[in-house]
Amino acid sequence: MARGRGEGSLGVMTTTNNILNEAGDKMKTFRRSRENRMLAGVCGGAAELLGVDAAILRVGLVVATVFFAGAGVVLYAACWLLVPEADSA
Repeated sequence: MARGRGEGSLGVMTTTNNILNEAGDKMKTFRRSRENRMLAGVCGGAAELLGVDAAILRVGLVVATVFFAGAGVVLYAACWLLVPEADSA
């Protein structure tokens, strides 16, 4: 028996949606840190996302500022304005 178009696809769609919802729940998002902050928590939040020490990112930001005509400051300011703060625990 031949299936018509769309028959049986509802179960596949539901399964796919469930898988995507589970993956979305496990996905890390970039948020400014409330605990690991010196100014606005941008480096602390990026460090939590990447799984590295925030000091490494802070040094990298200073290097980018010194050697790339202030690019580090512009990047930090953009993240401060655009990246939301982490939810309170």
